[in-house]
Amino acid sequence: MLRIENLNVSIGDRKLIKNLNLVVEKGETVILFGPNGAGKSALLNTIMGFGNFKVTSGKIFFKGKDITDAPIDERAKAGLGIMSQRPPNLAGVKLRELVEIEIGHGNKPLNVEELAEDTGMTRFLERDVNVGFSGGEIKRSELLQLSAQCPDFFLLDEPESGVDPVNMAHVGNKIQKLLMGDSTCVGEMKEKGKSALIITHTGAILDYVDADKAFVLCNGTIMCSGNPRLLLNDIKTHGYKGCINCKLQSKM
Repeated sequence: MLRIENLNVSIGDRKLIKNLNLVVEKGETVILFGPNGAGKSALLNTIMGFGNFKVTSGKIFFKGKDITDAPIDERAKAGLGIMSQRPPNLAGVKLRELVEIEIGHGNKPLNVEELAEDTGMTRFLERDVNVGFSGGEIKRSELLQLSAQCPDFFLLDEPESGVDPVNMAHVGNKIQKLLMGDSTCVGEMKEKGKSALIITHTGAILDYVDADKAFVLCNGTIMCSGNPRLLLNDIKTHGYKGCINCKLQSKM
């Protein structure tokens, strides 16, 4: 569903992504590990078309179509959806208004109240988006918006960041339901087998999400891959440097 070929991305003179190759098949959930500054968020933002990230070479294909230079709205219409690690506050924009726009954009049946109840966000509908929200509330707001959009492919940037244990269970279970198509949603979300690329530092999301494979990204390049839980255990035991050295030696 998503194929990235020899991707190189820069901001100004700084190279963030270097000759990156990655494939996520339809129905797959892929975990992306990596230390701070590795280029993980830059990769997700580049896939979605955000910011000043410049693709200097390489290609991004989604559903077989080259989207390397496509605008954000075309990527969203094609079925890409993102949960940002630090989404902006939207002062003056009510959460209800934003969700209604996202639902109406796809000509899907309007059911804001049901979606909000399912994500525990009913009492936030008349509040400005993210203004005064806690970390967990921001994540649930993002999940509400994803439920309204109903993407085929989820880009999730550290869904456990800033979330307390109680909210983590809610967020994790909701993500798994969205990926499996079992969550309250609208439109064509009933089809099972959504795809996802999920960034995680702690690995806590693996307590809730059934991931198929994982990669380690360092210095803008994918260094190794493997079983998500086994790879996480290697990282916890040896750190990123030790894990990568071990994996590289095993390939020699």
